[in-house]
Amino acid sequence: MDVLGPALLGQLKHTCVTFLQIGRLVIGHHGIMSTPAISCLIRKHKAIGGIVLTASHNPGGPDGVFGIKFNTANGGPATEAVTNKIFQISRTIEECAFCPGLRVDLKSLGKQAFDLENKFKPFTVEIVDPVESYANLLRNIFDFAALKELLSGQNHISIRLDAMHGVVGPYVKRILCEELGCPANSAINCVPLEDFGGQQPDPHLMYATDLVDSMTDGQYDFGAAFDGDGDRNMILGKRGFFVTPSDSVAVIADNIFCIPYFQRTGVRGFARSMPTSTALDRVAKATKIELYETPTGWKFFGTLMDAGMLSLCGEESFGTGGDHIREKDGLWAVLAWLSILSTRRQSVEDVLKDHWLKYGRNYFTRYDYENVDIDAACDMMEDLEILITDKSFVKQRFAVEDKIFQVEKADNFEYTDPVDSTISRSQGLRIIFSDGSRIIYRLSGTGTDGATVRIYIDSFEKELIFEDTQVMLAPLATIALKISQLHHRTGRRGPSVIT
Repeated sequence: MDVLGPALLGQLKHTCVTFLQIGRLVIGHHGIMSTPAISCLIRKHKAIGGIVLTASHNPGGPDGVFGIKFNTANGGPATEAVTNKIFQISRTIEECAFCPGLRVDLKSLGKQAFDLENKFKPFTVEIVDPVESYANLLRNIFDFAALKELLSGQNHISIRLDAMHGVVGPYVKRILCEELGCPANSAINCVPLEDFGGQQPDPHLMYATDLVDSMTDGQYDFGAAFDGDGDRNMILGKRGFFVTPSDSVAVIADNIFCIPYFQRTGVRGFARSMPTSTALDRVAKATKIELYETPTGWKFFGTLMDAGMLSLCGEESFGTGGDHIREKDGLWAVLAWLSILSTRRQSVEDVLKDHWLKYGRNYFTRYDYENVDIDAACDMMEDLEILITDKSFVKQRFAVEDKIFQVEKADNFEYTDPVDSTISRSQGLRIIFSDGSRIIYRLSGTGTDGATVRIYIDSFEKELIFEDTQVMLAPLATIALKISQLHHRTGRRGPSVIT
C-alpha cells in the first residue's frame, strides 16, 4: 500500500507501525507540501490516503497550533464514518512496534529503502518534487499561454501575491513567476517558516497586512494572499478592493467557461456551505445548474464530486475549489480569477460591480466570539433553538429605523447527503427573512480556551448595491443581537458572556 506522508514524518524520532501495513511512503521535498498538492498526489499515486501535519491558517511554531489530518484515497478529508472507525480501532491496539533507527533524508529526491521486518521488503520512502505534479495538473485546467500574456505580455497587469511564509511560496515562485512571467518581486513572504514569521497565516484583511498595505497606492491591479497550507485565498483588486469569498465563488461560477477545463467537462453542479452567502444560489438559478447547500466542511463537497454531481464549490471562510482535487485550493482560485480577467479585460472591481448589477448584492460579514465558556455557549444555542423553532416565531417582523424584516423560515440546519443519504443534524441555527436575507448562529467548536460562537449576517439588496458594507448590515446586525438576547426570559446565561 502507498500512503502520502506528513511534512515532518522523516524528522520524527519514532515511527509507529500498528494495525496497517504500509509499503511505500511519499513525502514532499524538504518535508513540505501544500494541502492541494497532497490531494493531487494521493490521486495521482492512487495512495490509500495521506497524513497532513498542519497549522492551517492558525499561528504555528513550537507554541502554536499543530493539527493532524487524514485524507482518504479520493484525496479529500476523511468523512466522520472513517474517523469514527479509526477511533474505534485505536481503542483496541495492544502494542506498537517502533523503528528508532529510521532516518529519512528529506533533502534528496528519489527513493530510500528500509527493512522494517514486515511483509514489505523493502519499505520504501520516496521524496518527490511537490510542485511539479501539481503544476502539471493546473496546466491541464487553465490556458497558461493566455495567463502568461496577461501577466507578462505587452499590456500585462501588475499583481502582488503574499504567501504569508506558508508552504505555498515555492508554488507561487515556480508557477506564477518562473513559468507565467511575473516579476520576482511580485511574490512576497515566499520562504516557508515553521512559525510563519511570527504572524498568523490567515488570508484575511486583518492578518495579510503586508499585502493590504502594498495594494493601497494603486500600483498593483490584482492581489492575493494564501494561508499556511495553501488551501485558502483572499482576492483583492486595485487599491485593495476586497472580494468576499462568497462573491468570489459566485463570480467564478458566472464566468466558469473562461476556464478551459470546464469547457471540456461541462458543469455538473455548484455548492456552498450553509453559512456562505446566497450569491452563488442566484447564479445557479440563472444558469439552471443544480445548487447544493451543505454543512461546513470540505468532506461534504468531496462526496458530491466523487458522485459526479459537483464541479465548483466554496465556503465563506476563504475556501474555493473545483473537482480537480478534493480540497479547497488557493492557487487554483487565483488562476481562476486571472483567467476571468484575461478573458474579460476588466479590472477586479469592474467584474464584481457588473456581477452585482446583474444579480444584486449580498452584503455579508461574520462576527466571531472566541474563548467563550463552553457550557454558557451551549446553553445559549439551546435556548436560541427553542426560541426560533417555536411556531410563533415565523412571520414575526423586526424593524430597525426604516427597514422591516419578516421571518419566513427558522430552523436548525439539517443536511441529508444526496449520495449516501447520511444525515448531519444541528449544523447551525438559520433565520431566513422574506427578502432572502439571513442570520445564522453557529457553535464552531472548542479549544483549550473555550468555544467559538459565530454569527453570520447575509443581507441581500437588489438596488442599493454600491453602499458601505457595515452601514448596510447594521440593521440586520442589530436584529441578530436582539434575537440572541430574547432568550433571557428562560433564565439561562446569555450572550453577555460573549465579549
